[in-house]
Formats: sequence, structure tokens, C-alpha cells
Amino acid sequence: MAKAPYKPVTLKELAAILELSQSTVSRIVNGVATAHRIAEETQQRVLHAAALYGYSANSVARSLRQKRTFTIGVIVPEISEGYSTAVLSGIEDELLKDGFFYFVVSHRHRAELLEGYPRMMLARSVEGIIAVDTPIEEELPVPVVAVSGHKRRDGVINIELHHEQAAQLALSHLKTLGHKRIAFIKGQSFSSDTNQRWQAIVDAAKSLGIEVDPRLVVQLQGPEPGPGPGLEVTRELLETKRPFTAIFAFNDVTAIGAILALREVGLRVPRDVSVLGFDDVLIASTNNPPLTTIHQPLRGMGQAAASTLLGLIRDDLPHPRPAFITVYPKLVVRKSTGHASLRTTPLSGDADG
Repeated sequence: MAKAPYKPVTLKELAAILELSQSTVSRIVNGVATAHRIAEETQQRVLHAAALYGYSANSVARSLRQKRTFTIGVIVPEISEGYSTAVLSGIEDELLKDGFFYFVVSHRHRAELLEGYPRMMLARSVEGIIAVDTPIEEELPVPVVAVSGHKRRDGVINIELHHEQAAQLALSHLKTLGHKRIAFIKGQSFSSDTNQRWQAIVDAAKSLGIEVDPRLVVQLQGPEPGPGPGLEVTRELLETKRPFTAIFAFNDVTAIGAILALREVGLRVPRDVSVLGFDDVLIASTNNPPLTTIHQPLRGMGQAAASTLLGLIRDDLPHPRPAFITVYPKLVVRKSTGHASLRTTPLSGDADG
């Protein structure tokens, strides 16, 4: 191709250069080519030419012409490797297909941000809001979809994991391995999943004949997203001197923190204590040892949230609209769980292995 001119080309000029229709070029540069089954080779040719000749889609003109913003607001607790980024990846997958943009805000569980962010988004004329593990307390004038929201409110559709099945999968796995003394790490009180997941665990334990010892139940504290909170509460468990052979953690980063605490006192995973996580984030498979975990389809939940929200915006979802959409977990067995150890009391002195 010739050297790019100084002045960016128009859509009409770019289409003429490529000998394609303006509608085809427009669909490709606006990110909706897949929906129209445009060949991948054609997409790459158009995108390469658009970059070479300095063309960019004029979303502002499109918005003014249609009196729309094509913008979605997404609210998350925090942005870090793991839960939120996996959900956001799925949201982005779906929005790009329809030429929508999105911006993300993180509230860090601060009351003033939880209250202020929805209003800020409305002031910026978003067409809808996706709330990830975030309570939406007030009624909003735009469609709202919640991921792990667990609050029934008119006008909000929830994307929820089947926690009862998740608890059955996890505890059945540990029971099969001979674990009877299981320690549990609950989520923080502010997490939308905490209460529902814990009730599912209690019910599953009862149905499987597993005793839940209150002295072996600890709860994460504070908003820190890394393994630190899991490390601290596992130290608390060890200080009680109560015997246990397995830990079922609220999420994978907590499980990683638990493994670090066990290593501090010379306990080996899984030879001495098995550790089971939740979520199956990317780091779960690369941890040492790789985590056995409950796979929560986080990217799929993000995709479902975005496609549902777009359906609400287009008003093409069937009536009556569902209050929630359920997704299902899987057990992923790796190397952090094994048969119950003959040792019944956490002791120090062993090397890692």
C-alpha cells in the first residue's frame, strides 16, 4: 500500500481504497464484524488499512446522530488479577461485538463511592450498568445487571453461581479423600457471595454427614485483595491447636495465603493438610502446588451479564424477564488436595514438600 497521507481518510475514501462497501468497512472498524460473519482475512485487511491511512470510527458523530452514547458503566470492588479481571474480560468480549464502549470504576467498599458512582455514571449518560459483586441499593433509570449480586430488586437481573452445587462438589471431594476435620475460611462480610456460599456449605455438610466445628471456622477481614487475609486467618486457625486435615477457602487467593501459613509451621500441602480453593483464577493452575478448586465460569458470567444488559437496552428480551440467570460450577482437581493425613494435629517441624 502507498504511504499514508497527512490528512486522515474518510470512511468513504477508505472503502474505495479497499474496494469494499462502506457498510462492510464500518462494521469492521466499529467492532461488530463477527456478528455479520465477515471473514477474518477481510477484517485484518481493513484494520491494517485503517491504521495505515489514519482512519478512526467517529463514535461521537454516531452518538449524536442516533442520540445515544453506546456506553456502559461497570462497577467492581477492586481491579486486581483474579475475579474482577476475569469477569471484565467476558464483559468486554460481548460489548465489542455490538460496538459499545465501557468504563470501569472500583469502589474499594467505601460507602461514599458505592453511593456516588451510579450517579456519576448516569451523569455521563451511560445506557446501562453492570455491578460486579457490588450492591445496588437504589432504583436507577437505566437497565442494571448484577454479577453475584444476590439481591432481588425490580429491574435488576442477577447472574449467579449455583452455590449449592459448588458446595456439594467441594465437600464430596474432601469426604472421598477421607477428610472429616475440615477448616473453613469464610469471605468478608461485605462480599455479596459470602452468606449464600456459607449457607450452601452448611447445608452440604449436613447432607454429607460432615461436622462443621465452629472453632474451625474463620472469616476474612479487610478489603485487601491478595493472599494476606488468608495468611492471617490461617495463622489464627493454627494457633487454636484444633486438629484439621483440610481447609476449604473462600477463594483461590485466600487458599494461596493459607498454604503460605501452613508452610510457616512446616506443614506440607497436601501431605499434611489439603487445601481447596474457589473461582479457578489464572494463578490457581500455576501455584505451587497447583490448586484444586471450584471453577466458577467468571468470563462466562461477564459475557452473560453484558449480553443480558444489551438485550435490556434493545428491549428484545422475552417477558417476563428473569430475576436471575444461574451458571454452574465444576470441580477442578489438581495437586493441593490428597488423602487425609494420619496426623490429626497441626505440628511444626516438617520441611516443605
